[in-house]
Amino acid sequence: MPGRLVVFEGVEGAGKTTQLERLSLRLGRHGVAVRTLREPGGTAVGDEIRALLLRPGASIPPRSEALLFMASRAALMDEQVRPALARGEVVLLDRFFLSTYAYQVGGRGLPEREVREANAFATGGRVPDITVLLTLPVGDGLARAARRGEADRMESADRAFHDRVAGAFARFSDDGWQVSHPECGPIVAVSAVGSVNEVEDRVWGVVVAACPEVQG
Repeated sequence: MPGRLVVFEGVEGAGKTTQLERLSLRLGRHGVAVRTLREPGGTAVGDEIRALLLRPGASIPPRSEALLFMASRAALMDEQVRPALARGEVVLLDRFFLSTYAYQVGGRGLPEREVREANAFATGGRVPDITVLLTLPVGDGLARAARRGEADRMESADRAFHDRVAGAFARFSDDGWQVSHPECGPIVAVSAVGSVNEVEDRVWGVVVAACPEVQG
């Protein structure tokens, strides 16, 4: 089976990590070789960047923030994602460049053209096979995130920032937006409302529709 890149996206607290782990276990039961990764992080340089970017109280200008995310992304692609795909594995990635479009373009107001060009350089043009966009009201997501413990630097941004990020994510599932952004590949919105098992079944249906060979 050829390698597949499956990305999980969504607002804070949408349940990306939980559903990624659930999908990994389910794919494993079908005999699929799976590699789970997250952004930022996953490499030595990426983990250092993650610690800096998420450190509560750290002051990082928007352009520097975006470039740090992309530096981590470039290392992850070169050291982890491409080798895993070459081995025929399914790579499950917790956030990818759609988050940059939401947080740094939508949330911080950076110019989209420059961000898109930098992302193309960081990813080497790799397009996800499917992006699962978990949807949840922003207030519900922030409440979930708060229950996990101390907020990280991104989570602790003001509500107006998170509303802008949520608005950006809402646009990404629009067919017209996807046509004008082919570098993002197919994006399918999946409701994150309901039990963990209910959401897992929705995610499974989306992934199987995009990559039917994963059923074995």
